[in-house]
Amino acid sequence: MKHSRTKQIVIWGISLVGIATIGFYIIGGEEWSLLDSLFMTFITLATVGFQEVHPLSEAGQVWTIIIIIFGVTSFAYLISQFGSELLELNQYRRRKMLKRVNKLKDHYIICGYGRMGAVIADEMHEKKQTFVIIEKNPDKIKKIMECGFLYVEGDATLEETLNEAGVQKAKGIVVVLNTDQDNLYVSMSIRTLNNEAFLVSRCSINDTLLKLKRVGVDKIVNPYVAGGHKMSELLLTPQLEDSVSVTTPHTSIDYGIDEIKLSEIDKYDGIMIKDSQLREKYGLLIIGIIEKNGEVLVNPGSDYILNRNQIIMVIGKKENLQEFTASI
Repeated sequence: MKHSRTKQIVIWGISLVGIATIGFYIIGGEEWSLLDSLFMTFITLATVGFQEVHPLSEAGQVWTIIIIIFGVTSFAYLISQFGSELLELNQYRRRKMLKRVNKLKDHYIICGYGRMGAVIADEMHEKKQTFVIIEKNPDKIKKIMECGFLYVEGDATLEETLNEAGVQKAKGIVVVLNTDQDNLYVSMSIRTLNNEAFLVSRCSINDTLLKLKRVGVDKIVNPYVAGGHKMSELLLTPQLEDSVSVTTPHTSIDYGIDEIKLSEIDKYDGIMIKDSQLREKYGLLIIGIIEKNGEVLVNPGSDYILNRNQIIMVIGKKENLQEFTASI
């Protein structure tokens, strides 16, 4: 029925333009071409007020009045019908998407599709995880649709939207909205609806961090602090290729994994791992070797010989890693 209605609207619009164009063509005589008549039809229906293509006869003026009285009203109604069709199409897509989301269980929810949300979604997709994105910005919704991700179009601060995303059945939820206030409010709402899901939230200031902890957020990430620490480490230690911090809720020990280039550390060139004294002197373990060609050796043996073309992956307490990099 919906397809039939759309077809009727299209036929109606074509008929309206066709009849008006033929009328101008017949009344205008030899001076009027079909293109002139079509142009006159459109400027009349659109009420743009352009000057006539050719001077109108009395019959032409009467025909123009008829088009203005009946045609313009019909054309406006036609445009409104197209708008209604587009609105119904959007609503149909929304209902279809919500049906797919409603079937999910033990899935992940990403609240917000900004820069961080987009990165999280891409990584979740690469790892073949089931997730749904909550976003209210129409432009971002288009990008989500282009990526083929599941989504709920709505405001994450509303409980109704969270329920539409299946918050009560979710296994994990990450909140990465634009402001700390929204992140805190949404995190509180999530905890009232689901106290079991693993909850991660973004924050920008320490005051919000403490509040997020109090409402039951499992992990809190401050991208500015984390990024600043990492950039300062890379700046002060040129040999440091990369660094990752690892913390657990069961201990206060702060672990880290550093990638260190050996190209500027002559003392490790050509010696075996067991002779490097990294474990005895710094309490560090070499868990991987990245060769010059990109090949990675995981958990090399103690007799493995290091060379300056390699990058070593070292794990240990952050203070031990800092002591080691300072000694380089």
